[in-house]
Amino acid sequence: MSEGSTEGETGFVYDVAKILAALPHRYPMLLVDRVVSLELGERIHAIKAVSFNEPFFQGHFPGAPIMPGVLQIEALAQAAGILAVETLELAGTGKLVYFMAISEAKFRKPVTPGVLLDLEASFIQQRARVCKVAGRASVNGETTCEVQFTAMIADG
Repeated sequence: MSEGSTEGETGFVYDVAKILAALPHRYPMLLVDRVVSLELGERIHAIKAVSFNEPFFQGHFPGAPIMPGVLQIEALAQAAGILAVETLELAGTGKLVYFMAISEAKFRKPVTPGVLLDLEASFIQQRARVCKVAGRASVNGETTCEVQFTAMIADG
């Protein structure tokens, strides 16, 4: 077990330091605040704390702030990126996880400031360089976004 993670009932729990070690993203594009559980080769459950201070709320939409759907998908992709990096032991190798395709995207409910956005992603298919993932974002158990995407592992 590496520094910054603890063993949980269903896998590893990561703090922000461990997330920063796994992902190349930084503020304002880092959209994962905590990993609640990670089952290598299977699934991840992460959290994004949605704050009114997020830069996108200034313009989306003034007076009625809503987290853009594409950023929900990005947050899910980052969670899946952590899953792939840890499963394939890519940390420190210079390899990155890149989007190849997004499909089946559905937006069910708006995400507003002050909530915890649950991010759940699981492998549908996994190969050496290409992974297909199903993702679901939710607030208090209510689905806000569902998506499938394909990503590839490539040199950074």
